[in-house]
Amino acid sequence: MSDGQSGLVPGAEATAPLAKSLDILTDRRKFLLGTGLAAGALALGRPVRARAAGRTEITFASAKFFGKETMAQVVDAYNQAQSKVHVTYVELPPPSSSTEVHQALVQQLARRTGTPDVFTQDVVWIAEFAGAGWALALDQYFDASVRSQFFPGTVAACTYKDKLTALPWYVDSGMLYYRTDLLEGIGAKPPETWDDLVATAQAIQKSGKADFGYLWQGKQAEVLVCDLVEVIASNGGSILSADGRSGTLNDEKAVAAVQFLADTINKSKISPSDVLSWDEEPSRQPFTAGRAAFLRNWSYVYGIAQDPSASSVAGKVGVVPLPHFAGGKSAACLGGYQYGVNAATKNREAAIDFLTWMSSPATQLHFALQLGIAPTRPEVFEDAQLGKEQPFMKQLKSVFTGATPRPVTPKYAQVTLAIQSGVSKALVTGNIKAELDAANAKITSIVAA
Repeated sequence: MSDGQSGLVPGAEATAPLAKSLDILTDRRKFLLGTGLAAGALALGRPVRARAAGRTEITFASAKFFGKETMAQVVDAYNQAQSKVHVTYVELPPPSSSTEVHQALVQQLARRTGTPDVFTQDVVWIAEFAGAGWALALDQYFDASVRSQFFPGTVAACTYKDKLTALPWYVDSGMLYYRTDLLEGIGAKPPETWDDLVATAQAIQKSGKADFGYLWQGKQAEVLVCDLVEVIASNGGSILSADGRSGTLNDEKAVAAVQFLADTINKSKISPSDVLSWDEEPSRQPFTAGRAAFLRNWSYVYGIAQDPSASSVAGKVGVVPLPHFAGGKSAACLGGYQYGVNAATKNREAAIDFLTWMSSPATQLHFALQLGIAPTRPEVFEDAQLGKEQPFMKQLKSVFTGATPRPVTPKYAQVTLAIQSGVSKALVTGNIKAELDAANAKITSIVAA
């Protein structure tokens, strides 16, 4: 997820600590490869390369992910698994703070110092980073036979101007979580349409079994765009025209979809007004605390919801595709972070070795089991252990692989800010059409330039 943009943006000062962490690593690398390390090597009568038992040093910057295991532990496993490369891990904020993650990466990649050597990126940043020349083309390292081992859709998402500029890591999409016991209590089935969801949510609220009917993410952040893509696409609408040269956020179907979101708060009252300030975790917590009937969120929630130590509704949660409008089809926003290699890295072979390990079937299975994130390799979905421990992934395999992308444009960083601002104003003020007209005009001026 990305809600930053190239260059400085309001609030960019929040990224200073992150950029400073990467700066320290850059300075440390210069020192180690410069006079400090050289002098030490000469004094000991051995080549510079002798440091760290001859290992090549690289850095890996990634957003923080929640799960049973941390990314740092996975990186440590790689370091222990071989003796050629040593990876220093730099932890960035979680994807819910994607503005900060994006800005930290932009500031570093634009300097072309080679740090970080490897990074993880939201799928919507791929075109931007590749177009700026910051991401290394990977075709020569991962040929057609290797690329064929990943889902075609994720490979396509990692491709810019016919070149592979990112490597698939994981795929994700929005989905609907529901309380199986509450639906059974009123004799209801999981909703297929938004009207069904409203009726069921209201009935459960009326019964007094839940405080909230439906929780979603309305914070002025990237997740709002994700929720928006889903509800608009489920009504047959879109945010950009097919050629990507103009906005369609103010057409009839898009307006009706945004009005529906506003109505969940003000009309049907199945959502609290607090959703307008919530991203993923604040919306997840009331659900796993047993206070809500339905929740729109990502795949990571499943593992938490079924963990008795973290959830009061363990064993009472189901997952289905998101509802749609009458005459429409269910739509799930394509999410997921992918790997990238800094075009300025001085350690290409080491970076590729690390990515080969990180993208292997065994490591993807590990990520699925420990962090609850879906593999981009079809073969991993067929693993017996995955089927036993994360059965919902197999159930929603078609949802993961057929998800709806956010607007595809090299100018996405600017487009998403315009969407977030305009839709947030529409939801807060209730002036849906007027605010969407204004936002659409700004979007069109961005993509048509």
